[in-house]
Amino acid sequence: MRKYMSKGTIAVFLCWGLLFANGTLEAAEYEPLKARVPIMERNIVRQMMAPFGLTKTATQHIIAEGKSVYEGKGGCHTCHGLKGDGNGPAARQLNPSPRNFTNCQFQKRRSDGELFWILENGSPGTGMIPMIPVTINEEEAWKVIAYERSFCKKRRR
Repeated sequence: MRKYMSKGTIAVFLCWGLLFANGTLEAAEYEPLKARVPIMERNIVRQMMAPFGLTKTATQHIIAEGKSVYEGKGGCHTCHGLKGDGNGPAARQLNPSPRNFTNCQFQKRRSDGELFWILENGSPGTGMIPMIPVTINEEEAWKVIAYERSFCKKRRR
């Protein structure tokens, strides 16, 4: 190995390895902007809205309830992390890695209805399993979506 790499190059690799081992790097998502909802359902799903008017201006109360579900009975934090960055404790075992909700490009590209569809049906080709109605109900799902949306806003600060 020494024959091909300088000491500086080896140090960089060691630093990257330590950062990754400590879970401080953002998760490398597989095609983060790719739509997961089947094309035949997309138009209908994109028109779905939360029953309590979530679009862009979710109340702090709804976001707080979503956080409670995300970190509690929904168990979302296990894979997606408490910071929503896709670096939860179970993330290392998943390939591809869990969704990074701090990715504002992803947040802008996906509608609330698409996120709801994923919670209801899972995400084919990933570790995301269906959550509705097994783990959470529909109302809780909409609240989790409101909380997930807040991760992009937190990152911009």
